[in-house]
Amino acid sequence: MAFSMMQLFLLGALGPRLVDRLGVTETELGLTTTVGFGTAAVLSPVGGRIVDRAGPRRSLVALLVLSAAALGLIAAAPGVGLLLAAVALGGVPQALANPATNKAILAAVPAARRGTVTGTKQSGVQLGAFAAGLPLAAAAGLVGWRGAVGAAAGAALLAAVWAWRSLPADPDPAAGRTPTGAAGRNGADPAPGRSRERSAGAEPAPVAARFGGSVTWLAGFSLFLGAGIASVNTYLVLFGVQRLGMGPAVAGGLIAVLGVAGIGGRVGWSRAAVPGRAEWLPGGLAAGAVGAAALLVAAPYAEPLVWAAAVAVGVFAVSGNAVSMVLVMQRSAPGRAGRDSARVAAGFFAGFALGPPLFGCLAESGRYGTGWGLVAAEFALAGAVALTWAARDRRTRREAATP
Repeated sequence: MAFSMMQLFLLGALGPRLVDRLGVTETELGLTTTVGFGTAAVLSPVGGRIVDRAGPRRSLVALLVLSAAALGLIAAAPGVGLLLAAVALGGVPQALANPATNKAILAAVPAARRGTVTGTKQSGVQLGAFAAGLPLAAAAGLVGWRGAVGAAAGAALLAAVWAWRSLPADPDPAAGRTPTGAAGRNGADPAPGRSRERSAGAEPAPVAARFGGSVTWLAGFSLFLGAGIASVNTYLVLFGVQRLGMGPAVAGGLIAVLGVAGIGGRVGWSRAAVPGRAEWLPGGLAAGAVGAAALLVAAPYAEPLVWAAAVAVGVFAVSGNAVSMVLVMQRSAPGRAGRDSARVAAGFFAGFALGPPLFGCLAESGRYGTGWGLVAAEFALAGAVALTWAARDRRTRREAATP
């Protein structure tokens, strides 16, 4: 999860250096996010089917290799053209990440622990933010931004080798069964895919069967949430440098703080997302995210508020995506976890593609305050969608329980 989103955080953390040394404009910086996540949004439905058929280990190895290739191309980019092509390639592992990791959890983790494990794996995204904002941003000051991105590419290749050697073998895609000996390695049943999903779902079959419509609501929530988060990730460091007078290394620390807060938030809120409560959490988290955006509006008048805002974005905004993935695994019908995860992820990635260009136009003309107001509106819309769905879902479940 960390490597699948690494390019986003690196481009944000290294934004001031890209603007100064590669000649990238503020609008073009936002366009890199649009290209990467637009690719991920388009490919996510296909990625979900690929993961359902190929299995999580093959998919995880593929996404790590592709992440390494994309990071390597970013490090070598002489200008905006190749930079955008590299970012587009990086959209492929983003499309595979949630379906592959969710399938791995369903195959190998008992139902009682899935909320906690899902929060932990979703916090891997924020681990990537921390790595980009602190050690890699610091390394860019010593070896240049190209050397820092190249180091991230090498780490992704090492992770691919580890995944291939360490993860349980996938079910045979042709025969639908696990190769001999795989069950012994993961302690699971010989056919861990659909059978484990069927036996361990947190919701009964009738509820899972109705979840198809809920996926659309969660995808809508993720669309607006992703638009706001992507704008923060892409422009927070540049805002710190251009409007608050921070140095690039200090401003990069904002992304690291956001990442650490996001790790705690995703693990904690995912653990709290038990059936009956989980449905209401996305709306509450979006409300907290609106407050975080308000802190960014006020930051030019009281600089410490920008650090509080980074923490609040991590605790509230980025945790909403983890809770939505918990809901997918609680509610998905047997055998559909990969596809349902991909549909929700597609909404999230579409938001990531749409948010930064709008913010970039405002940033290029110096209107950061208006930009953060736009982010607050996006988070508010996410909350409205989430609360509407939660109310509808409660009514539907009550009607189904009525004789």
